[in-house]
Amino acid sequence: MKGNMEKDITQKTLEKYNDVFADIINVLLFNGEKIVTEDSLIDALPGSTLKMDGRIRTQYRDIAKYWHNSKIKLSMFGLENQTKPEKRMPLRVFGYDGTEYVRQAKKENNKEVLYPVITLVLYFGYNSRWNQPKSLFELLEIDERIKPYVNDFKMNIFEIAYLDREKIDMFKSDFWILADYLYQMRVNKNYVAGDTVIEHVDELLMLMSAMTNDYRFEETINEVKGKEHLTMCEVLDRVEARGIEKGIEKGIEKGREEGIKEGIKKGTINVLISLVKDGILSISDAAKRADMSVAEFKKYTDR
Repeated sequence: MKGNMEKDITQKTLEKYNDVFADIINVLLFNGEKIVTEDSLIDALPGSTLKMDGRIRTQYRDIAKYWHNSKIKLSMFGLENQTKPEKRMPLRVFGYDGTEYVRQAKKENNKEVLYPVITLVLYFGYNSRWNQPKSLFELLEIDERIKPYVNDFKMNIFEIAYLDREKIDMFKSDFWILADYLYQMRVNKNYVAGDTVIEHVDELLMLMSAMTNDYRFEETINEVKGKEHLTMCEVLDRVEARGIEKGIEKGIEKGREEGIKEGIKKGTINVLISLVKDGILSISDAAKRADMSVAEFKKYTDR
């Protein structure tokens, strides 16, 4: 079974595309209005260095991109994927954002434009809501006497499966297929595919494979390579066909194994019958070795 790390990797692979990244930002932050365009995004290095205990450590974001247009000189958007709630997530996000601000504060960068850092946490669970802290105040144990002097930090968390249907249908990229899947599984406990054409086929099918633990999605990739205007309906047809094919193969193999076992059993019984006839074994001993009752064993000797 594939773990959360592999799910995380496949989500990163899909979101690295500018059309998907921009789509997520536009829907979640701008209510579907096309504010962020694909050509206004530039990949940012996912790793940043942090000095702790006299050692240099590197921390990695999932996905990060710089955004700039005519009105906004520069902003940084980061996406963090979570398939399970994590208690210390506010600290992680605070660390990512803080490290980026520290970088801007360095003397060698004093001529650069200062820009805001925005991190979105995307939660992909559909069986339960996010039930862990969403801010530093919820996470930390703070004495009330010092609380007024402690700065809170709130995560921007979006529970994709729990978005309104109207909000989900604002997605225009392949991310809609994931969001639609999560929503349907939460509401109906079942997934009925739509006829939306898949843009990033390999990445989407790898993601579906990881999210569903059904590796037929992944196995179908080679079968649909090069096919134009592929939809999830067609993919599911192929996935189902693969299931039937595997079922038949499994049935044949099981029949072959049972046939071999039956042959071995018959051969053993024939040997035991010969030993009984030669007076080497009693019927009761032979029946015991064949894992049968005496009455059952006699049925073979009487044939």
